[in-house]
Amino acid sequence: MASASWQEDLRLRLVERNRKESAYAGIIEQYRRLSQQTRLLKERNQSLLRAVGTARSNPNASGSSSGAGGDSAVQAAYIVSLESQISSLRDEMAAVYKTQGQNAQRLLSMNETLREKEEMNRIESENLRKAREELAILRKKVEQHDEIMLEKDRGVQVLHDEIQSLNLELNQVIARNEILKVDNASLLQRWLDHMNEVASKMNSANMFYEDLQSKGWSSRKAASVAGGSTTAGDPLPSGNGSATGGDDTDQDPFLNLQDNEPAGKNRPPLNPNG
Repeated sequence: MASASWQEDLRLRLVERNRKESAYAGIIEQYRRLSQQTRLLKERNQSLLRAVGTARSNPNASGSSSGAGGDSAVQAAYIVSLESQISSLRDEMAAVYKTQGQNAQRLLSMNETLREKEEMNRIESENLRKAREELAILRKKVEQHDEIMLEKDRGVQVLHDEIQSLNLELNQVIARNEILKVDNASLLQRWLDHMNEVASKMNSANMFYEDLQSKGWSSRKAASVAGGSTTAGDPLPSGNGSATGGDDTDQDPFLNLQDNEPAGKNRPPLNPNG
């Protein structure tokens, strides 16, 4: 834009200068023609005056011959004047041709310069157009980048909010897990206490059972001893046993349990820890 402005300013100044210089071009051309015609007339008058002076310098000649000689002298002077005019016109024509050639050469050089300037102007215009297109593309990219950044900022804000919510949920889950750990510990302790109590009861029951079992064997041995004595003496009453051996299992239910279990198998005490 700056290069175009100074070029336009220079062109306007040159146009203004040419307008001012060409304002009096017609008057100058007319004055040049008038001066040229005046110079030619002066030369013609001088040649005529020289011919008249030559004719007057011969007074011995006759009237007819003097008149004919005067006319011929005037014609000769006129011819000389015309020849001089022709010569001067030829010189002027040669100068004009030379000037025209110089002007044509200058015109060609100016046209070449103008063509180069126009080519440079075209290249600069093309570069300016490309620069404007690139600027428009870059502006669009900047706008797209700004939109992308805004979208990323919004996404980051959303992610930040989600992270905060997840942190809150995580804290709640951690607190719930701590509560569950405490509850599980209390439940486990209660279960262990219950199992210890059950094991203690089972051990007590086994000890009681073993105690009863041992008492049952003692009573059975006593019954067997009593049965041996009845074979040698009076028989036992029918309510206390049979005649064959005095079986006391009908009187002691714990002895019946002992008879139903396999021999050599006693219940071990239960482990309170499982």
